[in-house]
Amino acid sequence: MKSIAESELILNERGAVYHLNLLPEELADTIITVGDPDRVESVSRYFDRIEYKSRHREFITHTGYIGSKRLSVVSTGIGPDNIDIVMNELDALANIDLGTRSIREHCRSLRIIRVGTSGSLQADIPTDSFVASTHAIGLDNLMNFYQHSINEEEKQILHAFNTHTQLHQGMSNPYIASAGMSLLKHFAVGFHTGVTVTCPGFYGPQGRVLRMGLTQPALIDRLTAFRFGNHRISNFEMETSAIYGMGRVLGHQCLSLSAIVANRINQTFTKDGQAVVDALIRRSLEIISAI
Repeated sequence: MKSIAESELILNERGAVYHLNLLPEELADTIITVGDPDRVESVSRYFDRIEYKSRHREFITHTGYIGSKRLSVVSTGIGPDNIDIVMNELDALANIDLGTRSIREHCRSLRIIRVGTSGSLQADIPTDSFVASTHAIGLDNLMNFYQHSINEEEKQILHAFNTHTQLHQGMSNPYIASAGMSLLKHFAVGFHTGVTVTCPGFYGPQGRVLRMGLTQPALIDRLTAFRFGNHRISNFEMETSAIYGMGRVLGHQCLSLSAIVANRINQTFTKDGQAVVDALIRRSLEIISAI
């Protein structure tokens, strides 16, 4: 089998994937991703034991156990560009022989669960609540650089979204991907569900005005008003569509869980962001360690 060139799959001096600085044996099959590097320790402090730690740039990894369940928690940094790095390198660790630089004959499917923060786009999804994303629509364009396919339901949702928002008219080329159902089914109790929109920025792309005017001043209203059958936009953030889209193509089961720290409709913000994130971490680990 043809090997992957050194310029395409970059390894460091110890033979680890470059950005994550990980070897295959240092990564578990169940992975929690967090945007904030400091949040890695907020997750791993609930492990019964930690067997490995790594740090390179903003990418921190702790691998350990809760009972007999082996888990890794990896920081991604913010945004779909960072997710492109993390998802490709996680998959390389699972499915590429780093010694021969060749794709393995039998590929593994990882479980990848994002645990992060988000802003609600519905009045009835308050701050300090949790959202499990059934689908993600990306305004970031990342998946348009990769060959990917969508099912009939996704096609219908995306068509309705484009018709409603008109963001595909010179602004973006939205794409859609779904959560891994084998994970999502475990997060029914205590979680709101809905379609998450992933934005390529925090201020203008999420409708915030500081000193620059916006080309889409009605963005939040249009997202909030979107409906297709039982589907609506529950929240927006900056990573989920990239995780879902790449996970779909690479054959991994992915899920995005969000602590709601802001409600953009009610214009409220959580009084204790650390507490709500910690509550989501504890609830997520309780469920993940049991499946």
